Amino acid sequence: MTFKAMTSKEVTKKVINKEKLFVLDVRNESDFQDWKIEGENFHYLNIPYFELLDGVEEILDRIPADQEILVVCAKEGSSVMVGEMLSDAGLDVSYLQGGMKAWSEHLEPVKVGNLKGGGELYQFVRIGKGCLSYMVLSSGEAALIDATRMTDIYLDFAQSMNAKITHVLDTHLHADHISGGRTIADKTGATYWLPPKDATEVTFSYEPLEGGQDVTIGETKINIHSLYSPGHTIGSTSFVVEERFLLSGDILFIDSIGRPDLAGLAEDWVGDLRESLYKRYRELSEELIVLPAHFMIIDELNEDGSVAEKLGTLFAKNHGLNIEDENEFRKLVTENLPPQPNAYQEIRETNMGKINPDTEKQREMEIGPNRCAVR
Repeated sequence: MTFKAMTSKEVTKKVINKEKLFVLDVRNESDFQDWKIEGENFHYLNIPYFELLDGVEEILDRIPADQEILVVCAKEGSSVMVGEMLSDAGLDVSYLQGGMKAWSEHLEPVKVGNLKGGGELYQFVRIGKGCLSYMVLSSGEAALIDATRMTDIYLDFAQSMNAKITHVLDTHLHADHISGGRTIADKTGATYWLPPKDATEVTFSYEPLEGGQDVTIGETKINIHSLYSPGHTIGSTSFVVEERFLLSGDILFIDSIGRPDLAGLAEDWVGDLRESLYKRYRELSEELIVLPAHFMIIDELNEDGSVAEKLGTLFAKNHGLNIEDENEFRKLVTENLPPQPNAYQEIRETNMGKINPDTEKQREMEIGPNRCAVR
């Protein structure tokens, strides 16, 4: 029977196309329950690999013969071992190349719109982690927003589009993933922008991103207006691109709102979060397309794999934007919080430039689901 590798990109296409896939996850039960590959038509069986060391005969009746089968583990090795046994037992099977580590790092570029003068806006979907980053392209120049540490994909993508990255921006000091902004700025000579209220402890130079500023990309003027919108962090900043797209950072998501506690100041910042969402955003056009920095659940993906929705639609459907009572809102965002992201304090310190973990350590720090939202 056939036995082959399946890449994270191939699995991502199955997620976006809502294809069927049977996933045999051979990690420990706690790891599987905490974080797994998600797809609308995926089915799962979780059996730790150490229970299969003597063979797979006892689970064969639990594995469908009429579905594509993918074996998944943390790094790849265990899934290869189990997959080979399933193949020997007569099944067509694949294993996830690079394991969940590779799944955590895959970025899928999705075009979300055309801009004036031939420009384009792309969203990079980090499908396994829920992170979203953006590239604005115009007249041979590019701006990168909320980049992840997997910097090569942005550099290669910009090169494939014959564009030079001239500006790199972070909407806030990230706590759930390591920013690639500074690395890309160093490699390309681009200007690195940060909200100054989030950057009081950083150890490197940057340009302060403050309300009312415009950043021009290319010969065709594309304005990225920074809109001060504190709440997730004290410096959280939103960008409006061409009066059409609202890059909301971690303030507002499609199905949820940002959590205000990752710097230990939830009670202090909850008022800022409410003002940003219920006052500042209400002053914006409801026709703006919201492009957040994260998604929380796979249902937030559109048919083309993008994560985007009109601001007016979110005002109507997002529960976090429809809590009239301030005390109820305060309770939601201070008492209804999910577990904090893995190693979030270390991630914040890395993004400040205070520590410089090696690549493998950075991978370990980021492993796990996105936990930036409150629902």
